Amino acid sequence: MGQADVALRMGSVVAVRGPVIDIRFAAGALPPVNEAIRIRAGAAPLIAEVQSHVNEETVRAVALQATNGLARGIAAEATAGPIAVPVGDAVLGRLLTATGEVGDGGGALPADVPCRPIHRAPPPLEAQSAATRMFETGIKVIDLLSPLAQGGKAAMFGGAGVGKTVLVMELIRAMVARYEGVSVFAGIGERSREGHELLTDMRGSGVIDKTVLVFGQMNEPPGARWRVGMTALTIAEHFRDEQKRNVLLLMDNVFRFVQAGSEVSGLLGRLPSRVGYQPTLASEVAALQERTASVEGASVTAIEAVYVPADDFTDPAVTAISAHLDSNVLLSRAMAAEGMYPAVDPLGSSSILLDPLVVGEEHYALAQKVRETIAHNRELQDIISLLGLEELGQEDRLIVSRARRLQRFLTQPFVVTEAFTGQPGRSVSLGATLAGVRAILAGETDDWPESALYMVGDIEEARVKAGVAA
Repeated sequence: MGQADVALRMGSVVAVRGPVIDIRFAAGALPPVNEAIRIRAGAAPLIAEVQSHVNEETVRAVALQATNGLARGIAAEATAGPIAVPVGDAVLGRLLTATGEVGDGGGALPADVPCRPIHRAPPPLEAQSAATRMFETGIKVIDLLSPLAQGGKAAMFGGAGVGKTVLVMELIRAMVARYEGVSVFAGIGERSREGHELLTDMRGSGVIDKTVLVFGQMNEPPGARWRVGMTALTIAEHFRDEQKRNVLLLMDNVFRFVQAGSEVSGLLGRLPSRVGYQPTLASEVAALQERTASVEGASVTAIEAVYVPADDFTDPAVTAISAHLDSNVLLSRAMAAEGMYPAVDPLGSSSILLDPLVVGEEHYALAQKVRETIAHNRELQDIISLLGLEELGQEDRLIVSRARRLQRFLTQPFVVTEAFTGQPGRSVSLGATLAGVRAILAGETDDWPESALYMVGDIEEARVKAGVAA
């Protein structure tokens, strides 16, 4: 590259407004949108990404690291490409930042590690493969009512404090242990404590060697939180496309990706859209979700946690995310208040896999019967509250009794909560879940105390707890 080309790529900072930086380049040499810019500030260069062209000489970029101490006149260099992050076997067992830097305090990555740009088009539609195989999790309520698809996208939706992260952590523990492939975890806007706990737990359980952790934490600028999902996706795509390995992609929390995009949009001076969100909400969510795709011979299975602001499931961010998913697992505050953990709403949760052609006639029929029984019980709650259970007919009383037993049977102790509950975690096979549900619906447990079915594994454990001979 000639000296003239290098000179054209050089610019200088002309304005700094928090994480938003204006950089002036020579006329006609403006770097395109999404190109990375390296700013020579301090010992380590600061990475920013072009978001718009202000005029013929100036670009507006968003920094992915803190801009403390950045002054006007500092030199900036266009890199002639998007942000590139390390990929491949060298990053397994490591914790990376949104820009691909090592964040676990360990040694540097090898000098010859391959790097890939974080902005890529999704695989063409004809190259994508449909997800039709069930991904068994060992969590009764999910496997029964909202089965996850191998190579599909699933999300846990819930407000603050209803158990999204605990459920995702249990899925990580259950699935990474039995999963033949690579796991990539994206911590979007995570608390520092959560990131440290996850790294420690994975090292302790021995699954870190086939896992990559990518974090853009709460204390980092919005640019880092906005792009960390793209970094994780780029690493997952490399394993899928280059090595033909199945990938489990876990994201916590996708709402914070939207939130970071909203902050960036406001800082860039764009007019807000519905409920104050960025006008580019739908396209930003699509850019992240549409790349999570499976191709012939290798799948990317995505499991995401999504915070629901003020428990409003009609929030634009929530509806934009849910439109891209195969399985929606809704967490209910009312169920959490009753101690029904995991607090999965059996009526609000859904999956495209819950079809007799995919899961079989028996599983589909049992799931529909469970939903019907619990729905009938909810309809009767007002009458029970006003008049009491005794005023119901015999058939209705039987339905209420079985619905209460079903709800208790679908609770389950988790391995990740053993330290808090003192109860060993349970993983239940789909066959055992179906057998338990079948027994409750058939009336085998009508004489058992409800407490015998609460926080147990399979129906045999509940039978022992109830003191009933087999």
